[in-house]
Amino acid sequence: MTRSNGASGSGGRQQQQASAGKLPRKRFYRARAHSNPLSDSHFPVPVSPDEFGLSQHYPRYFPADKGGGEEAPPPPRIRFADVGCGFGGLLVGLSTLFPDTLMIGMELRDKVTEYVKERILALRASNPGQYDNISVVRTNSMKYIPNYFRKAQLSKMFFLFPDPHFKEKNHRRRVISMQLLDEYAYVMEAGGIIYTITDVEELGEWMRSCLEKHPLFEAVPGEEIKADPVVKLLSTATEEGQKVARNGGQIFPAIFRRISLQEE
Repeated sequence: MTRSNGASGSGGRQQQQASAGKLPRKRFYRARAHSNPLSDSHFPVPVSPDEFGLSQHYPRYFPADKGGGEEAPPPPRIRFADVGCGFGGLLVGLSTLFPDTLMIGMELRDKVTEYVKERILALRASNPGQYDNISVVRTNSMKYIPNYFRKAQLSKMFFLFPDPHFKEKNHRRRVISMQLLDEYAYVMEAGGIIYTITDVEELGEWMRSCLEKHPLFEAVPGEEIKADPVVKLLSTATEEGQKVARNGGQIFPAIFRRISLQEE
């Protein structure tokens, strides 16, 4: 993973510390809580999943081609996507829970993305052999999901504490909508799970309603949710979830399975 061109001097020092195994400090990477997902941003976007350079994100899994020898096995694919990953708490928690699964965080804010990159580098440096399966990319997932993932590639997608966009005129900016669920369904395999959670009741009802109405998703039964080791992380692994817990707030999860239809 490489630094973005917009890093500050203090950010450069933080990168050196990350390479030495010292975690970066969030105060150097604070940004606005939310960004406008409909605005144009300037960052590279692969034209197709085949052009998404995975070797810079997962060098352990994509070593330099030395040529010759036996035919190499097919490379692994990213299986989990944390959309709007924030400071990367969920990725870190999932990394050790699923050590052989590649996963990526997708974040629009450049400073926050930079923090997650350096946090991962620091964790790798201080824990050899661990955290090689997680990475982060600065992108706009509402626009470019199909540029990163093939059809039926993902087994899990996460949308934790997304921007509620309270004003009705801004509901089109919400990361869960009927239109966007079409795209999420395209990149998810049958049986894959989509996890959403919020502390805003109206948004929770909105996300659940969209998922209930969509023909390619069905609610995961309660007993299955209780047995899922991922579910606890939804409210404990992220900075937002920890803040809600400290303040004694409510949470509103909606967990749905991607199903298949004969006419697909």
